[in-house]
Amino acid sequence: MSITETQDCALIRPDTTYDGKQGLRYLAGISAESVGSTGICMHLLTIPPGGRAKAHLHENHETAIYVVSGVAEVFYGERLEKHAVTAEGDLFYIPAGVPHLPFNSSDAPCVAVIARTDPNEQESVVLRPDLEALLPR
Repeated sequence: MSITETQDCALIRPDTTYDGKQGLRYLAGISAESVGSTGICMHLLTIPPGGRAKAHLHENHETAIYVVSGVAEVFYGERLEKHAVTAEGDLFYIPAGVPHLPFNSSDAPCVAVIARTDPNEQESVVLRPDLEALLPR
């Protein structure tokens, strides 16, 4: 019988932010950097009124989003040709490698919990500037 070291549980009370490659500010939460996770990250995102991310995708990593409050639109697909409106209480799934761009066209902030199968969170972000001109600013 071999003995393996186990990692302990961790309580995070987020008090720091970071600017993601996507152009939005995140409240830092669970990640490889904060707790040593190896298969997941989870952060809190507030998209201000009129705010939007840069078109991007996450290589080899899935994303799950829970909208805590507010409304945000998500443009997604190879040419951002698909569109969904997410609102408080909605869950939204983005498969690995799918280009997407969240946008808050409302007058109120949109707050969401973002979970990804990338424990390093920003490592798999690939910006897609070629898609930026497809949507109005």
